[in-house]
Amino acid sequence: MELDLESMSKDELVSLKRNVDKALVSFEKRQKDAALAAAQKAAQEHGFSLEEIFGKRGSTKTSIPKYRNPADSSQTWSGRGRQPVWYKDAIAGGATPEELAV
Repeated sequence: MELDLESMSKDELVSLKRNVDKALVSFEKRQKDAALAAAQKAAQEHGFSLEEIFGKRGSTKTSIPKYRNPADSSQTWSGRGRQPVWYKDAIAGGATPEELAV
């Protein structure tokens, strides 16, 4: 089936693109589901579950805040990753990390 894209209106093209995007997402989900089922079957054939092989996925740890924004106490930072703008601004303004500590 070949579409004559040149003869289609902009609305028709946008609708077609939206439908193609949805179809691609659906296709990818089906492929992932099939791959997961195949992996589970292979693991079972060897007497294991996927969780036994790969362990529990995802992290349940939450970082404990070490620093708090003095101007907005709802903003905290654990000291890991990028420094938040409010932290950088406070340090540049002369505050010490100890003054911002929780």
